[in-house]
Amino acid sequence: MTDQAESVRTGNAVEPVPPKEKRKTLALDTRLLGLTGVLVILCVIGQVTRPDQFFTDGNISTILRLAAAIGVVSVGMTFVIIAGGIDLSVGSIVALSSVWLTTLATQSYGPFVMILCGLLVGLGCGLVNGILVSYGKIVPFIATLAMYVSARGLAERISGRRTQVVAEAGFLDFFRGDLLGIPVLIWMFALVFAIGWVLLNRTTFGRRTFAVGGNAEASRLAGINVKRHTALVYGVAGLCCGIAALMVVARTTAGASTNGMLYELDAIAAVVIGGTLLTGGRGSLIGTLIGVLIFTVLSNIFTLNNLDTDIQNIAKGVIIVLAALLQFRSVKKTKTST
Repeated sequence: MTDQAESVRTGNAVEPVPPKEKRKTLALDTRLLGLTGVLVILCVIGQVTRPDQFFTDGNISTILRLAAAIGVVSVGMTFVIIAGGIDLSVGSIVALSSVWLTTLATQSYGPFVMILCGLLVGLGCGLVNGILVSYGKIVPFIATLAMYVSARGLAERISGRRTQVVAEAGFLDFFRGDLLGIPVLIWMFALVFAIGWVLLNRTTFGRRTFAVGGNAEASRLAGINVKRHTALVYGVAGLCCGIAALMVVARTTAGASTNGMLYELDAIAAVVIGGTLLTGGRGSLIGTLIGVLIFTVLSNIFTLNNLDTDIQNIAKGVIIVLAALLQFRSVKKTKTST
């Protein structure tokens, strides 16, 4: 099943999806099947190379826990890219949120204030990005690049470039615990993904996100407040970064200005591999999920086999290039058939 909305609702008007959009949906279904095949092949390689370690409960749990934080960030990135934008600041927002929620002043008020602080910082940074892009009319690349630099710098300023260890036992007990035998971090990832999927595919907000990314001017003429919607989409991405910061702090038991390093590249790569067009208007959260799992499983295979990280990065680069080429051919074929 794809995430392409079947129609765009504005007021009482409903615009049905034209035949060419249905062809795009079919192409996206085919792409998801191909991505699933790639993930299965990687799992087979992992089992063949490490039969005693790969398909164990501990290793599968490790893969999912490592995928959780970047997966949540990728959910927010999917919304942004479908809406026709880009966000280079997600890693820095994760760092700033993690530092802010682990300051001694914040921890002294207990886990609830820590959680609220992390979420609000992420949401606030996202909204600032959205306001700069939509109302300030700054190119998304420049606006989020500015946030990338300033948020990381503010995180260094607040922490004094030191790692802030979490002393609040209640926070760690909850986020590092299990629920029905499954780590809480995995439950959080599943919950964020489920909410994101419903928001993107079953609500007016999701339909408008596709519409704005497909043609912002046509969406404006159809009655959509494009500026407000764009700001809200970046707010969603920022909120996802705040949630990811909670997960990173829970996993590492510390907040640091180096947290979330290169998350923006991993998230964009997962979204693009998942079939979301960088030009906006089309995308799939399910594809993003598979993209995140592909990268995480690949990293796990390299780790289990004690291979160098440079080879791992080369392999990731090859996968990204192949995905971009396939996306270009898919778009070109769609244009040719219309």
